[in-house]
Amino acid sequence: MAAGLTPDRLAAILRAADRGDTQNYLTLAEEMEERDAHYAAVLGVRKRAVSALAPQVEAASDAADDQAIADALREVVGGPEFPALVEDCLDALGKGFAAVEIIWRRGARWTPERYEWRDPRWFRWDIEDGRTLRLLDEEDGYRGVPLAPAKWIVHAPRLRSGLPARGGLARTAAAAYLIKAYALTDWTAFAEVYGMPLRLGRYGPGATEEDIETLIGAVANLGTDAAAVMPDSMRVEFQQASSGAGRGAEVFRDLAQYVDSQVSKAVLGQTMTTDEGSSRAQAVVHDAVRGDILRADARQLAATLERDLVTPFARLNFGAEVALPRLTLPVVEPEDTEALTRALERLVPLGLPVQASVVRDRLGLPDPQEGAAVLRPPRSAHSGE
Repeated sequence: MAAGLTPDRLAAILRAADRGDTQNYLTLAEEMEERDAHYAAVLGVRKRAVSALAPQVEAASDAADDQAIADALREVVGGPEFPALVEDCLDALGKGFAAVEIIWRRGARWTPERYEWRDPRWFRWDIEDGRTLRLLDEEDGYRGVPLAPAKWIVHAPRLRSGLPARGGLARTAAAAYLIKAYALTDWTAFAEVYGMPLRLGRYGPGATEEDIETLIGAVANLGTDAAAVMPDSMRVEFQQASSGAGRGAEVFRDLAQYVDSQVSKAVLGQTMTTDEGSSRAQAVVHDAVRGDILRADARQLAATLERDLVTPFARLNFGAEVALPRLTLPVVEPEDTEALTRALERLVPLGLPVQASVVRDRLGLPDPQEGAAVLRPPRSAHSGE
């Protein structure tokens, strides 16, 4: 789809996706990640920001049965396959949805043996409601068949209001991708001849069509082979190109950088952490916007995993009426240790009781082991000790 993409062809692809035919759109979304390094980079940053979060499981209550369910779920999300599952689900950011098949293993209990990402072109949205994903197979290759229960994890992030088929970031970035592709093509052609002298062939009034073709070939060969053969009645003149021939290269570069910045805004919500020349202070300020997107992505993915993984796991192993544990992907904000220290210095001497373990947790320090050497406040010079 990306090869030879034109504005008319892109418009046709997007209109077909609006009608539910997403095959060409999904192919284009895949090829955009393969061909555009900037789009692949910023999309990868957004994916890895979520996949790096540590999952947490909270039992429904303090009851022994609920704690047992939570412990079993912690074994599942703590397994080596879970991070890959998160990354596969986040493929939905670009394409609008992702479908991952759960391969169950039957033993003492039902547990996921592995998770298999499936090509999104195997699926289509229901033609009636536009919101129910169906699997295309030999039984029905047009409308598709319903997905088997407790078998699929379907993540369709709500990036904007409307139908899921219109929700992928690739749809937003497609126009920028097309413009950049044109700019790079023209820039490459410009760079190929920039600074080279103009080769001007001249032929006499009696030259035939064959003579003219011979001259054209000779002029072309001078640019590649630095050698050519032509009749004595023809000549080639070299006209030196001006070294100040406009801002051609800058125009192409500025256009490519501009569309890249728009893609960064669409995917990350900001440009400071990706643009060259941005200061660290600017990046820190704009990182808060990206943090909002990160929290939204984590919250939506956790809801999908609760629906399609936690619920069937608990129902299959512990019964249909059990209380379900909560699965979250919390975003831990960095602690301002300097501000916390200043507050403790002022408030503790005034009599504010503060639990030492809470402070250690806020600072990321473990509880000291019994008998371990610990740091102590310096002895006063006036204590007489």
